[in-house]
Amino acid sequence: MDKEFEYYTILGVKPQATPEEIRAAFNSLRRQIPTEKQDKATNRAYARLLTAYEVLSNPERRATYDSLLVETRSLELVNLQITASRERIQLSDTEQVVYLLVDILPPKQEMKQRPLNLSLVLDRSTSMQGSRLSHVKTAVELIVNKLTKADTLSIVSFSDRAEVVVPAGKVENPLAVIGQLRSVQPSGGTEIYHGLQAGLQELRKADPAKHTNHLILLTDGHTYGDAQQCLELARRMAENNIGLSAFGLGTEWNDQFLDELVSPSGGQSDFIEQPEEILEHLQKRIQGLGTIYAQNVSIKTELHKKVNIKYAFKLEPFAQPLALDDETLHLGNLEGRAPLSALLELKVAPHDVETRVNIPLEIVADIPGPQLRQQTFKHTYCLYVLSEASKEMPPDDIIDAVRVMNMYRMNEKVWQEVEAGRLDAASTRMHHLSTRLLEAGETALAHQAQREMARIANAGTMSLEGRKKLKYGTRALINRAKPNKDQHD
Repeated sequence: MDKEFEYYTILGVKPQATPEEIRAAFNSLRRQIPTEKQDKATNRAYARLLTAYEVLSNPERRATYDSLLVETRSLELVNLQITASRERIQLSDTEQVVYLLVDILPPKQEMKQRPLNLSLVLDRSTSMQGSRLSHVKTAVELIVNKLTKADTLSIVSFSDRAEVVVPAGKVENPLAVIGQLRSVQPSGGTEIYHGLQAGLQELRKADPAKHTNHLILLTDGHTYGDAQQCLELARRMAENNIGLSAFGLGTEWNDQFLDELVSPSGGQSDFIEQPEEILEHLQKRIQGLGTIYAQNVSIKTELHKKVNIKYAFKLEPFAQPLALDDETLHLGNLEGRAPLSALLELKVAPHDVETRVNIPLEIVADIPGPQLRQQTFKHTYCLYVLSEASKEMPPDDIIDAVRVMNMYRMNEKVWQEVEAGRLDAASTRMHHLSTRLLEAGETALAHQAQREMARIANAGTMSLEGRKKLKYGTRALINRAKPNKDQHD
């Protein structure tokens, strides 16, 4: 905002100043100006002072000014970049598809490290015995040694009940924490709700406004009888700026449930095939949490009466499908200097006359540094519907992202066909997926697709191992297809 209109600065008060403080500041500054110079017609400085006071001392005018101030500052809070697959489409009596690539980047400024309030919720059910629980303990021990003195850590283990292994607190004695962790022994079944609830209680012991709050769940099985409770708890956590990531170990866990669980907070769900991979996954997830710039980033899904979001996928900082079951797409957090990127597939209704379709994108986020909540960032994408529209080649970023996203979606449709009993359709689709993967040079995934095609033909289903390898293997391709963008380019 132009200095001429920075009224709080002119009066030397904070935006949170009370009416009494504003009045006192004005009177103090006015007394410093000789009486003969207190003429707004001839003294520009006095005119600015008087205008500032008149605006800020009037509740209605101050409210209007504050809204304009926030909107102006919002332009400096994030760098929003929108790339479209095309800007012109031809008149048609059928629906058409347009893709938008949304990149949200932090501003060009020094990133401040925020203390981490982390709760690790670990499955200790009987199925975790042996190398699984052993590798979990080893991985967590190494994570403990990498936390800073400002971070808060809690560790919860659960089976059919939960136990707080390490209460929330600073890691002042890593050896003591490791000793408590080593006492965990496998027993019982899997009831995830108990673990999530205990982890949430530990997270609440730290001041949420001063930390990045995150819960990481690691499990190897289905939860029994409490899935809806877990999903409701995850929604409440997201409303309170608590992120949730979930990792499934082995092949017996429910991947659809974990996707739903992390969706409200825009968290990550992923597949850990072998116990020795646990450390790598935990390190990657924790790596960006300490430098979160924005939280609860979301996109409003109501765009235009003739435009709907048909499909949405987060590309960065990790690949994750986005749920379309409410009025917003929950993207999660803007971590460190990496962009937060999403690919939107838009369905455009038929048009019978030439027109310009204005598609307003409204992004909402909390900025914890300056303690700003529900900041709105807007961008209008213009799509022209013409009687004659030349063919446009989409940008390479979109071509690559759509190509691998369609392989992921193809695999998901195979599973839907199998569950519906349409085995011939599933086999045909799996054959196409195998061909696409070979063309992309993904030989291991292509061979897995071929093995699953044979299982569908012979046994009428896919293996649990193959289901997860293909789902998370094709999902990982999406992340690799999106090149990192540096805001300093």
